[in-house]
Amino acid sequence: MKLIYCVPAVLLALSACSTTPVDQGSSSTAPGTTEGGPDIALQPLRVPSLSALPETPARALAGRYQAVNWSTLPGWQADSLDHVWKGFINNCKGLMRPVSGSLAMPARANPRAWQPVCQAAASAGLNADTKDTAAVRNFLQQQLQPWRLLTAQGAVAQNTVTGYYEPLLKASRTRSAGYQWPLFAAPDDLLTIDLGGLYPELAGKRIRGKQEGKRIVPYDTREQIMAKPERQPPVIVYAEDPVEGFFLQIQGSGRAVLPDGSAVRLAYADHNGRPYASIGQWLAKQGEMPLAQTSMQNIKAWAKRNPHRVQEMMNVNTAMVFFREEAIVDPELGPKGAYGIPLIGLRSVAIDPTYVPLGTPVYLATSQPATNQPLQRLVFAQDTGAAIKGPARTDLYWGTGDQAGAQAGRMKQQGQMWLLWPRQAGAPSAR
Repeated sequence: MKLIYCVPAVLLALSACSTTPVDQGSSSTAPGTTEGGPDIALQPLRVPSLSALPETPARALAGRYQAVNWSTLPGWQADSLDHVWKGFINNCKGLMRPVSGSLAMPARANPRAWQPVCQAAASAGLNADTKDTAAVRNFLQQQLQPWRLLTAQGAVAQNTVTGYYEPLLKASRTRSAGYQWPLFAAPDDLLTIDLGGLYPELAGKRIRGKQEGKRIVPYDTREQIMAKPERQPPVIVYAEDPVEGFFLQIQGSGRAVLPDGSAVRLAYADHNGRPYASIGQWLAKQGEMPLAQTSMQNIKAWAKRNPHRVQEMMNVNTAMVFFREEAIVDPELGPKGAYGIPLIGLRSVAIDPTYVPLGTPVYLATSQPATNQPLQRLVFAQDTGAAIKGPARTDLYWGTGDQAGAQAGRMKQQGQMWLLWPRQAGAPSAR
């Protein structure tokens, strides 16, 4: 999940995103709290007994849910279900973690409701890369019940479906003439202050700062960090292109391709707590280009024409995102979302967990980017975002690289969804 999370059409991402230095309590905004560890996708699925999954108080959901037949899901039989079983098994690994009950974390699907289904999946005799579509479809239909998502007033929930992706950029471990733009690890002096510890009404909200003498002050801005090379955070890699490095910070994670052809993932670790500001809007106000033309490509071209002003442009955005390095163990798997599970292209979505608990399989009915062609498929609710609010509001993860980015950038459609819930467990519930 990304801190600066918005409709990631290139124009919007560079000119209209906004954020706040106060976190809303997602796992990715608190370093080290993503559940399951970095190698959860490599671990076998272990399903504990029900007694090992203690009951915690239910959390109220804001939507209403209507049970329907599988036959009412538009395009269900046409879904190829590619990568669904891998996604389902990984999702079960997340579902089988006991919940903490902390209100600082987004609502999660009730593990006890899912225990029998995940146990059946572990015993189904299907490997993660199975091509047996009929067996996967039969398992899902036997084990799960579709529930149509309704608004609190009982109307069919319909909302905007946007897209996001994992950027690729060229980078080097060492600084040189061709690689000038650092991407940092989290600094040692960055403090995260939990406001809920002092004020219960602010449960789950955090601010960033650092200690100066006996005072806690706001952490350095981007300009302050870049102005003190001797005191900068540890550098993971140096990017070849400053605008691509900037856009990777907006997305919150990405892959860095090194000169030898190998690649590493730069996963979100933390941020400096400063508010985001738009470099696209700054360029427009400077008279450098019309706001409607502030695409990433045009901004990159401007940066090449004005190398002496690139840092000035970047400093307009006071926010700085810090990363941690992760090995890429499966090219099909993207970065981990707010649920701590690696995302899969076109099989993972960000949702509003007050309507759809994290870890819930969802059937999404929308349309292809900028067309009326149906896009109907099973996805997993594994991420959240500051702009993803409301019933059926969805952000579809498209995968890695330029092609995924082009599709994600054009994605602003309308969609509906159905929660797929254990048949024996009744209506969807959260913990």
